[in-house]
Amino acid sequence: MNKNSNTYQILYAAVMVLLVGTLLAFIYMALKPKQNENIANDTRKQILSALHIASPDDSQVKDVYEKYITQDLLVDGEGHIVDSAKNVAFDVNMKKNVKLPAGERQLPVMKCTLDDGSVKYVIPAYGAGLWGPIWGYIAMNDDGNTIYGANFSHEGETPGLGARITEQSFQDEFKDKHLFKDGEFKSVAILKKGQVATNGAEQIDALTGATITSRGVSDMLEACLAPYEAFLKKLQGACEPATQDVQPE
Repeated sequence: MNKNSNTYQILYAAVMVLLVGTLLAFIYMALKPKQNENIANDTRKQILSALHIASPDDSQVKDVYEKYITQDLLVDGEGHIVDSAKNVAFDVNMKKNVKLPAGERQLPVMKCTLDDGSVKYVIPAYGAGLWGPIWGYIAMNDDGNTIYGANFSHEGETPGLGARITEQSFQDEFKDKHLFKDGEFKSVAILKKGQVATNGAEQIDALTGATITSRGVSDMLEACLAPYEAFLKKLQGACEPATQDVQPE
C-alpha cells in the first residue's frame, strides 16, 4: 500500500486511535479502584473531622474509621431504623439522594462510639453554594438535640470567601448549638451579624463577604436535617429508635 496515499493515512490514524483508546481505557480501569478508595478515604476523613478525631495517615484512615463508626443506619421519616447493613449509610449518594421527593429519600446515619464511651450520630448533608455543590457532616450528641461537631466542604467556592466554610474556626461555631427549642425543630440559622432568626432558632454569624455561600449552608442544614426530626426526638426520649422490619447484622 502506498504510504503517501489518503487511504493509508486514514487507516493508520484509525489504528492509532484504536490502540491509544484501548490503552487509556485499560489504564482507567486499572486505576479506578484506587481512585474510588481515595474518594472514600476523603469522605471518611470528613466524617472523622466532624467527630473531632484527628485525621489519620491515608494508610490508617479506614481502620480508624471502622474503629469509631460502630454502625451504619438508614432511618425513615418516623424515626424507625429500616436497615443496618454494613456501609449502608456510607454508600448513600447524597448528590442524587437530595434530588428525590422527600418521601423517597434515604436517611443515612453513622453511629459512632468515642474513646470515652460516648455515642454520637453523624448525619450527612448536601446542598448548593455560590458556584457549585457544598456538603457536610453534622455529628449529634446522643441527646438528639445538641450538635457535637461539623465538617463542611465544597466543589468550587471562592478562596478566602465562601471557601472558608472548610475552616475549623467556622465549623467550631456549630458545636453545642441546638436543633430544638421548646420541643420544635429549628435548624441552626446562619445570618449576617446583627440579624436575628425570626423563628427563634439558634444562630451563628455568616462569613464576611460570603453571604450566598453562608445562606447555602444554612439552607442545606434546614433541608437535610429536618427529615430526621422524628429520629432525633426518639433519641431525646432516651431510647435508640427500634429497628423496623430489618434485623441488624
